[in-house]
Amino acid sequence: MSQSAFIIDALVILAYFGVILGIGLSQRSKSGSVEGFTLGDRQIAWWAVLASILAAEISAATFLGAPESGYSRQNWSYAQFAIGTVMARVIVSFLFIPIFYKHNVISLYEFLETRFGPVTRKFASITFMVTRVLAMGTRLYVSAIILVLGVAMWQGGAVDADTKFWLYAGAVVVVTLLTALYTSVGGIRAVIWTDFIQVGVLVASLGFTIPFLLMKIPGGWETVGATIKDPVFFDFVEAKEGGAWAWVRNVFTSDYTIWAAVIGSTFVTMSTHGIDQDTVQRMLTAKNRRQSAFATIMSGIVDLPIVSAFILIGVLLKAYYTAHPAVNLPPESREVFPFFIMHEMPAGMRGLVTAGILATAMGSLSTALNALATSFSRDFILPRLPADAPESRRISVLRWSTVGFAILIIGVGVWTAWFMAHNPKVEILPLVLGILGFTFGSLLAVFLLAVLTQTRGNDAGNIAAMICGIVAVLFLSNVLGVQQAAGIETPFVLSFPWRITLGTFVTLGVAVLFKTPAGKVAEARARDERL
Repeated sequence: MSQSAFIIDALVILAYFGVILGIGLSQRSKSGSVEGFTLGDRQIAWWAVLASILAAEISAATFLGAPESGYSRQNWSYAQFAIGTVMARVIVSFLFIPIFYKHNVISLYEFLETRFGPVTRKFASITFMVTRVLAMGTRLYVSAIILVLGVAMWQGGAVDADTKFWLYAGAVVVVTLLTALYTSVGGIRAVIWTDFIQVGVLVASLGFTIPFLLMKIPGGWETVGATIKDPVFFDFVEAKEGGAWAWVRNVFTSDYTIWAAVIGSTFVTMSTHGIDQDTVQRMLTAKNRRQSAFATIMSGIVDLPIVSAFILIGVLLKAYYTAHPAVNLPPESREVFPFFIMHEMPAGMRGLVTAGILATAMGSLSTALNALATSFSRDFILPRLPADAPESRRISVLRWSTVGFAILIIGVGVWTAWFMAHNPKVEILPLVLGILGFTFGSLLAVFLLAVLTQTRGNDAGNIAAMICGIVAVLFLSNVLGVQQAAGIETPFVLSFPWRITLGTFVTLGVAVLFKTPAGKVAEARARDERL
């Protein structure tokens, strides 16, 4: 890379950072109240909410993980998950969003206290916070992969594991601190409007990359077509062995299948878009529940072509490097797209696509930080303040909570950076999506119990049920070889798309056995009549 090319790319990236920070910091004056900081006073346009939901979903893990899937599998089997995501958003729009607007919640877990009691609310909130910190921290290092390849190109050789770690860790710290700066100052408005810009950068990156790649492939679409492998989209997972058990085993232990797409993905998206403060908080900033529902459903429809485009990039990369073998092509498939960006893209465009990777990382991170601060403050700190505490003190709690969670996420991110630097064969998407699967099924089950029943569930029963659900998922996921320790010679390892489904049904099956106290039922009915 020439010095002039480096300067051009650096200027593009610095311009991106300048725009994002400027927009984020400019929202301070509109975030002077708890309602303004957390929900933008519920005055955000539906199209901006839609963009923010997309930015929260499409992290750097997707930016590089989806091309990784297309490159290694040479098909769109991952994209079939969109079937369940659209179905789930429709369910969420008619089942959960009206309830949250009706009860005027800021933290979703306030509704659980209304229905069951304070213990369920706090346990659910803690579960969300721990899970989200771990899930967010594990994906942040991905944005530094392109930095590692840039250093490798500059020094003319592969980067060793220790250097990779320091580059990953440095990127985690810088990206997190910059994001925490504008998020803590500008609140949810800063998150949403910077998300809008980040989605624009993302689309521009896709719009350039696909035709640029295609022009470099001899034979164009004909060559690409020969690269694609079956199943192109739908994978029904036909077992090689005969018998029902072989079929069942294949269905529940395979990651990308039509069954996981229709059933598993539906439950995954119901949890991430129905009971996860991270995403739902964006939905609640819309002017009313209809606009919120419309933005939610449309985000699922728009998400399919975006994810499919990312996968297409992976397929195109496979065709390109088959036609133009590269001696120093990274052995890890997740690094192939960044490698192409660094070695083949022209100056300026390389900076734009790099900014696109940073945009996805910062978009999902700002969303997480704001949601974590909202849940922690609203569920644990703000209720303890005196009723006459000034609004400035409440906002200070929210801002310092944002900073605190940024520090926690940096800690997880640095550890993940070390792990991934020394374990390069681990795939990105199962790692990131799998973490949510351990706990979000139990959270979803408690919300379903609250919405679909009036007399079932109580604080003690809900906690016991959630623990049962989490333990069941951990066992069938064979975490730390627990099945072998239990004497099972051939482990049954549940694939990551099914974890939330299992956790939901186990938790719901246990929780429904417990009755809601009569006094709580009467309170809930009286409140519903008032609302």
